Amino acid sequence: MGDSQDDILELVRKYHREKTGERSFVPGETLVMPSGADLDEDDRVALVEAALNLRIAAGPSALALERELGRALHRRKVHLTNSGSSANLLALTALTQPEIGPDRLKPGDEIVTVAAGFPTTVNPILQNRMVPVFVDVELGTYNTTAERVAAAIGPRTRGIMIAHALGNPFPAAEVADLAREHGLFFVEDNCDGVDARYQGRLTGTFGDFSTVSFYPAHHLTMGEGGCVTTDRPKLARIVESLRDWGRDCWCEPGDCDTCGKRYTQQFGGLPYGYDHKYTFSHVGYNLKTTDLQAALGLSQLRRLPEFGAARRRNWARLREGLDGLPGLLLPEPTPGSDPSWFGFIITVAPDAPFDRDALVAHLEGRRIGTRMMFAGNLTRQPAYRDQEYRVSGTLANSDAITERTFWIGVFPGLTEEMLDHAIATITGFVTSRR
Repeated sequence: MGDSQDDILELVRKYHREKTGERSFVPGETLVMPSGADLDEDDRVALVEAALNLRIAAGPSALALERELGRALHRRKVHLTNSGSSANLLALTALTQPEIGPDRLKPGDEIVTVAAGFPTTVNPILQNRMVPVFVDVELGTYNTTAERVAAAIGPRTRGIMIAHALGNPFPAAEVADLAREHGLFFVEDNCDGVDARYQGRLTGTFGDFSTVSFYPAHHLTMGEGGCVTTDRPKLARIVESLRDWGRDCWCEPGDCDTCGKRYTQQFGGLPYGYDHKYTFSHVGYNLKTTDLQAALGLSQLRRLPEFGAARRRNWARLREGLDGLPGLLLPEPTPGSDPSWFGFIITVAPDAPFDRDALVAHLEGRRIGTRMMFAGNLTRQPAYRDQEYRVSGTLANSDAITERTFWIGVFPGLTEEMLDHAIATITGFVTSRR
């Protein structure tokens, strides 16, 4: 079998090289994607090898990836999930569980969050029957400030849950200090910010929990997937149970009686000795990933430094090439940060002789993909029309983002030719409308 598998995997490498040979870039015809996965022949081989071994559920690759991610992300405990959205749901839900004690989160508690962003940072708050408190962000960095968060804290506030905007860190150290000062839980959504740093420290290491997404648009991909990270084993155990149907047993799939007490314990109203593998201590879900996805994640993880360098390099090329163009507000790193950029975000000035829609239409017409700043001001989205929330201060900048902001790509799959085409297209559009 070993020789046959080696032969198959060598053919996979040959197939990959044939399918992904050099392609010429034709400006205006070749699509310049805003985001996407950068997959090499090792990634393809990793997937096929896992498939040949029929590793169709979570198994050795998933366990290995959790360990390696812990090292890479500087966290003690990592649990893989089927998406970054599920990771956010698990993180916040874990803080509502009885093991947390009298300070656990409860329905009606307030969680400070940002109005301009992706919905699944906010949805777990509503799904747990709590109340989002929306704060505004700064144009340029697209992150909120510690001052805004502090002003939003009220007598019912029990937590903070914020995402790093497009790989640009929010002031996580100051927010963590606020959380400690006020006795609040802090969930750090790091789905867009893997490999970014704030004050020299990796993002995703400041909160009680942090979360990551491995969707193809993100810094690393498993196709679908995510993870929850923490430095607190007690919290990690709750997440594991919630992720794995709510079961009390911590045996890996296929294992039995790891604790040596499978039939010798008493739980709830169950008969003494009821099978621990079928004892449930939480109202949970099945939000696990598979070994095929984890095999891809392991292959991708070795390239994290390369990916981060490419994102920074591509962002810098766009920033230099577009600098000084009238009518455009270009992005800036948060002071004290080293972003791991997810995209290059642009806001059209309110007095510019053109609007966002015209510029976006021109870019799309030249085959340069664009994206909005996700949902914009979430309070204006139809899904949240009848939801309970509170607004702290104004959301003027979030409204500006909804109406005048978009972003283009910096992901590693973009070439210098593609970036220069984007620069030339934007420059030509702006200068023709003075």
